[in-house]
Amino acid sequence: MKKFTLKPLPGDHLHLVQPQHLCINYKQELNDAQYEAATSINGPHLIIAGAGTGKTRTIVYRVAYLVELGVKPDSVLLLTFTRKAAQEMLRKASILLDSRCDQISGGTFHSFANSVLRKYAGQLGYESNFTILDQTDAEDVVNLIRTRQKLDTKERRFPRKETIYDLYSRSLNTMTSVKELLAMDYPQYLEIETDIVALHAAYVKYKHEHNLMDYDDLLLNLALLLRKNEAVRATLSDRYKYIMVDEYQDTNRLQAEIVKLLAFKHRNLMVVGDDAQCIYSFRGSTIRNILSFGEEFKDCKIIKLEENFRSTQPILNLANEILLKGGGRLDDTKKR
Repeated sequence: MKKFTLKPLPGDHLHLVQPQHLCINYKQELNDAQYEAATSINGPHLIIAGAGTGKTRTIVYRVAYLVELGVKPDSVLLLTFTRKAAQEMLRKASILLDSRCDQISGGTFHSFANSVLRKYAGQLGYESNFTILDQTDAEDVVNLIRTRQKLDTKERRFPRKETIYDLYSRSLNTMTSVKELLAMDYPQYLEIETDIVALHAAYVKYKHEHNLMDYDDLLLNLALLLRKNEAVRATLSDRYKYIMVDEYQDTNRLQAEIVKLLAFKHRNLMVVGDDAQCIYSFRGSTIRNILSFGEEFKDCKIIKLEENFRSTQPILNLANEILLKGGGRLDDTKKR
């Protein structure tokens, strides 16, 4: 796999001039850390925001701030983990400022991938009207191929279709080969490794031949498109000049690669997350993405939202003590 090195390029940042009079008094509406995050524009930014620290409010105000500065709304991309979250943030930004915020491109990684692939599917050998398989349909396809290959017989019990699909999904989202994943997490199936690998190859081939993609394929094929097609990668990076990712601690390796490829020209990437929380492990999410962001972007600006609006100080002190003992958080010695 070709590795893209993210280095500062001369003139790769847009230098916007702040108007003398803004409609919103951001300094008054936000605390110091929120204000710093909402009004930081160019370059890579890592916003560490625990529960109750006003993360959503900060994102909403940053959307409004970008639009007020004259950034074209459709050049801003907001990626979230649910469509509802994106819609709610953009609705609040529109109420805060005006309807220009409705033109922001916001949604989930999968919905964004779907919209891009509908236009560029031909670059990957698909038709633009490809059908998306939900999990149940995908498991049924796995079962169909398993039956055709006569892998499930009375003489030898083969893993259930749900187990096989979960294995293939985790392999893709963690960017780990099926063989490696079998050895690490499914040692009980190592004796039938050859059949499981062959079934996976047949599953991939079947989908391609029938113009089908499952949800995982949306991410995989977007990443493949961005890696292999320099013209498309440049076009998308030029279009989406400001990229924000919410709940970055719950991204997997594939999603992290996608946003880095999208931002490769301008590097105006802001990721927001909590380094003490990672809940979607079944999607292959890894806390490593947020912990290593500063290593990938050496010049990134780290801002911590630490004022909690939900819990009392004794509760916060106890929670922080527990988290400190648990480890796995961003180095507290890093300053804004």
